Amino acid sequence: MTAVRRPLLACAVVAALALSAWGPRDRTTWFLETVWVLVGLPLIVLTWRRFPLTDLLCCLLAVHALVLMVGGNYTYAQVPLGDWVRDTFGLDRNPYDRFGHLMQGFVPAVLVRELLSRTSPLRGSRWLAPLTVCACLAFSAVFEMLEWAAAVIGGQAADAFLATQGDVWDTQWDMFCALIGATVSVLVLSRLHDRQLAGPDLTGSCSGDGSTAAARTSTAGTSRRLP
Repeated sequence: MTAVRRPLLACAVVAALALSAWGPRDRTTWFLETVWVLVGLPLIVLTWRRFPLTDLLCCLLAVHALVLMVGGNYTYAQVPLGDWVRDTFGLDRNPYDRFGHLMQGFVPAVLVRELLSRTSPLRGSRWLAPLTVCACLAFSAVFEMLEWAAAVIGGQAADAFLATQGDVWDTQWDMFCALIGATVSVLVLSRLHDRQLAGPDLTGSCSGDGSTAAARTSTAGTSRRLP
């Protein structure tokens, strides 16, 4: 992705955010669903010169932002595309919420993998993949606790945000979908991600690269000295 296309991608996300804020079905739900975009996009812009992200991660974050904005505008239980899928395949609920939680694992897996690869000694380690998946599952569990807190505080007003649609196992399904999403992401995208992490755009972009390489060298030297 060229230096010109990255600002265009950011502008597209901002435009989509403004469009999603135009007449949402529930203003509180819109804010709760899109707060990750409202906080994340400025953070990426402010830290870009010191810590630029791979093209893969940028594109995935943009797609995830769109998923969140659509769910925030319509509420997850009332997204028209999900209604069409439900009616077409004879499902008992709008599945857009399940798709959203798959994305909650699929995209953060690349984000976590990138952060760990560039700021810790885990790059190239066999522990990188399982720790990435565990981190995504932990985030999903924290998100479910946030939904629980919203339900306690907001009562019935939080129903649109919870999007349980009468399923008593909704919390467990949400975390399971995030687990599946993270696992698939690690299995499918790791090679492409590694190639981009080794690209010239990221060389020397943050101090974590140097410290990571030094840590790997130190670890390797220590292991050679062991009997």
